[in-house]
Amino acid sequence: MAIDLLSRKQTHFLLWRPGQTNPAPSLCIGIGSEVSGKVEPLVEIPLQADPVFSDLWLVAAADCGLIDGQVYHYWFKLQRTRPDANAAFIYCTDPTAYTVDRRFLAPAAEPGAAATHDPASVILYRQGQLIPCDPGGQVVDWSNDAALDHLPPNHRLVIYELPTRWTKATASAGITVGTGTFQDVMALLQVKAAAPNFSETEELQSNHAHLLELGVNALELLPPADSGDRTMVDRIDPDQTDQDPLKWGYGTDNFFAADYDLGLPSTQTAPTASTDLANLIKLCHQKGIRFFLDVVMAFSRYNAYADVNFLDFYIDDKPVGHPNRDPEQGNRDKFGGNLFKYNYWTQGYHPITGQRQDLVPAREYMKAYLAHWMQYYRIDGLRLDSLNNIGNYDFIQEYKDLARQLWQERQGRDDRFLVVGEELDVPLALIHQNRVDGLWNEKFKQILRQVILGRNAAGNLGRNTSGEPSFEQSVRNLIDCRLLGFHDGTQAVNYITSHDVGELPNVRLYNYLVDNGVHDTEPRIKLAFVCLMTAVGIPMILAGDEFADQHDLDTRDTHSHLKQIDPVDYERMNDPWRRRIFDYVARLVKFRIRSDALAVNDTIFIHADFNEGKRVLAWKRGYGETIVVVVANFSDYGTPNPGDTSAEYVIPNFPATPAGRKWREITQNREVPEGWIGREPIYPWEAKVYELI
Repeated sequence: MAIDLLSRKQTHFLLWRPGQTNPAPSLCIGIGSEVSGKVEPLVEIPLQADPVFSDLWLVAAADCGLIDGQVYHYWFKLQRTRPDANAAFIYCTDPTAYTVDRRFLAPAAEPGAAATHDPASVILYRQGQLIPCDPGGQVVDWSNDAALDHLPPNHRLVIYELPTRWTKATASAGITVGTGTFQDVMALLQVKAAAPNFSETEELQSNHAHLLELGVNALELLPPADSGDRTMVDRIDPDQTDQDPLKWGYGTDNFFAADYDLGLPSTQTAPTASTDLANLIKLCHQKGIRFFLDVVMAFSRYNAYADVNFLDFYIDDKPVGHPNRDPEQGNRDKFGGNLFKYNYWTQGYHPITGQRQDLVPAREYMKAYLAHWMQYYRIDGLRLDSLNNIGNYDFIQEYKDLARQLWQERQGRDDRFLVVGEELDVPLALIHQNRVDGLWNEKFKQILRQVILGRNAAGNLGRNTSGEPSFEQSVRNLIDCRLLGFHDGTQAVNYITSHDVGELPNVRLYNYLVDNGVHDTEPRIKLAFVCLMTAVGIPMILAGDEFADQHDLDTRDTHSHLKQIDPVDYERMNDPWRRRIFDYVARLVKFRIRSDALAVNDTIFIHADFNEGKRVLAWKRGYGETIVVVVANFSDYGTPNPGDTSAEYVIPNFPATPAGRKWREITQNREVPEGWIGREPIYPWEAKVYELI
């Protein structure tokens, strides 16, 4: 599918829907100098309105006097439209810039005026074409990319959610927080790959490939699009709460560009964000790992359209009761930015079709952004952030439908692409109405954190319950998401922890257990992962949970800035008990991916024992002779004298063993002797996972 705006950008500098055009906006272009720190000479070239579309302003690259093979830095000069600022002339970043360079910030456009400090847009001019590139002229190379059928299907995914805030070894006081760049992430995937920002972190050195050892087959970085939220390496004093800290990058500025900071490791003077990200995604594909793009569409903080044409793209916030309050504002949270306007209909140039027609500018802007990332970066999954704050389900469905159309045009199979939404209330109607393919299953986390404390979950977490459900029903709701209203396991992304680690109920699992008085955390963390990996749904692991990482900063306030920088500490893998947890989880991850029984929805509970203080349940996944049986003990009870050869715990309904078949216990990687099948001792807070082989 040819996206008209992206096609035009191959030969023209263009600005869509400027709010003020008298005088006309212009292109200001030059060559960035690392010596002077300036773009010079900054040549101003007027844009012209397209003869067909009065809202599309452009100039052909061939008419700009450019040098073949030269990389250029540029801004657009125009009259500012932001309601809370004067209508001065400014330099702003191209709203559809493929690359930005924050080493070169916009100066003031006229004497006495304030500067926007917008980063320069970057492009390569070669053989009459405008080509996306890094500031050093590097271009993306997709040779040797893996075939799409090499990628795992949705029902066999295990997703790794990776924040790019990691600790760095330091001899000084305080917590040193480093930015894990795209190159550092590659070191998690490739033995002998260098981690430039974490050269002293053993787990990221040449003898390790952490994610390959763990076995996950999908990677989801916190938003990789460019954001001014991020800055380079910084030191955080946990005793000071008034600092302006590093953030996750959820305030996207430049949607079409890969993040500047994630492409600038400490070993470089110039960023290589676009080629680093493409190389990372290609490496993922070569390793059989899908790459999910985390997209933030509800709001933006410093996107150029706030200056180019604020009222076409953004809501002008007004307090409740104000006569001019936009009904689209509703209860949406702008998180310190500006809310996109997704129900403002107008007419003009359509950036997708290239026709004059009715459209909502913000919707089409986001869809062009999607098309660029799918075609240029070859992503194969989407996570849509904060659906409730997007606030327009028609648009969400349009976005999902376009993503799937673009995927099919790449000859991708339907079962190897997924659009998942995040809304913590888990509005299942969005799935049932085909708005999204799936949802983050926040209820899984909520239930799990109760049952591993031996508590019943709240009554509103599942169907067929009223008031306070039984403990058995809580576990049933946990293991089979269909009891919560999902129809298929690929519709639910289950997790123990997500990146939203603010407040006690949401903190990392290790901290949650300790804060609830549990100090022997290892067995319960292992039990939690058995539940995650054997439940119906797509498992997702927050980076660090696989080795029981803990918080270095106080994240208990859900709105605290510290939750966004609390780092993943891969050095904790050196703790023997944490290494045991990692090895345990890795066995489960690899089993989850290869198991036919765990790739289907079929789930039957075959045993429940609540006698004498026990909370022991067993469930069977799969069908016929393709089955897995899980025996889980959610209590302090343990079989008396477990070392005695006569000690046993009997599961009366344990499936019979077909002739010529055996059982293997996965967590300890051992075959089960015939006389022990369905009769092995159980230990407090332990689970066993049996596979029929």
